[in-house]
Amino acid sequence: MRHHTTSPFTLLNRSDECRARCGEVTTLHGSFKTPVFMPVGTQGSVKAVTPENLEELGAQIILGNAYHLFIRPGHQLIKRFGGLHTFMHWNRPILTDSGGFQIFSLRKLAKISEEGAEFHSHLDGSRLFLSPEDAVQVQEALGADIMMALDTCIPWPAGRAETEEATALTRRWAARSRAAQPDNGQLLFGIVQGGMYPDLRQQAAEQLIEIGFDGYALGGLSVGEPKEQMLEMIEATVACLPPDYPVYLMGVGTPEDLVEGVYRGVDMFDCVMPTRNARNGMLFTSRGRLVIKNACYREDQRPVEEQCACYTCRNYSRAYLRHLFMSREILAYQLNSIHNLHYYCSLMTAMRRAIEEQRFTAFRRAFYARRDENSSR
Repeated sequence: MRHHTTSPFTLLNRSDECRARCGEVTTLHGSFKTPVFMPVGTQGSVKAVTPENLEELGAQIILGNAYHLFIRPGHQLIKRFGGLHTFMHWNRPILTDSGGFQIFSLRKLAKISEEGAEFHSHLDGSRLFLSPEDAVQVQEALGADIMMALDTCIPWPAGRAETEEATALTRRWAARSRAAQPDNGQLLFGIVQGGMYPDLRQQAAEQLIEIGFDGYALGGLSVGEPKEQMLEMIEATVACLPPDYPVYLMGVGTPEDLVEGVYRGVDMFDCVMPTRNARNGMLFTSRGRLVIKNACYREDQRPVEEQCACYTCRNYSRAYLRHLFMSREILAYQLNSIHNLHYYCSLMTAMRRAIEEQRFTAFRRAFYARRDENSSR
């Protein structure tokens, strides 16, 4: 297969025991080390935290959403401010999602055609249209370091005929997105669809490679399918992708999902889970999840996690965090989000180190052992 782009990815280490690897992706706003977790800043803000918080807790790259920013405040306005980096005061890399998933989740309001997606704004109901070319132009205006091609996300379960049709449309849209890509250093990733059919995913991957992208994403997973099926699709798809390009698993997931994804050769992840769960009072720890509103923490003087170096754990007790959460204080959301995002970013750092030191399978075993030990108490 020929490639039409120079890969922004440098492979630094590969595990001898599995597909896990670490590398570096170079963008217009600097490089980031992989495997990496990208905090989600849908509206140009990672909910409840400042860019300074993000830098301190170790975030290297964040995700913005082209669909939401297109609707409000508008990509042209953001462009007048010098792009999303300046607008939101974040000078590290940004990846923007094209809006395919939002159109999928609002599909009752959307009409998909060969030309693109016609949909109604979830804010005021006004009619809007987004073609693959529009999606690239919006992301170009935002100044994203990594842009995503517009795709059609496939629901689960879906029959073969429906899956084939949607996957073929994604391929045609991918070719149009690639043709619209500006020659200014902004990277563009293609999205592999194919539902739960390994042969369709393989075919989709080969077709995207033929078009030639700067990286390849696995779309349409974590949409309700059983976990085993998701892992099977990851394995089948990664095996078809070029080893010298970054691989991004979209919208996934739990700490376990990240470990399993890295084990199977994925480089990049994003998910709203650390911030959303933080706002619901659920905190991630190496021993599993901690629900801060539980009465057992009312007088607990310990931090969320003893060994955690995040700002929250260095300064506050479980009792105080429980008090804030029960009182619905806004600070609860900030402190919980800082801890959860720090946990996710630290997990990625620990995995990179394990890969470098050729002990990833031991790391994976220990990761589960700590959780099992906690659940058996």
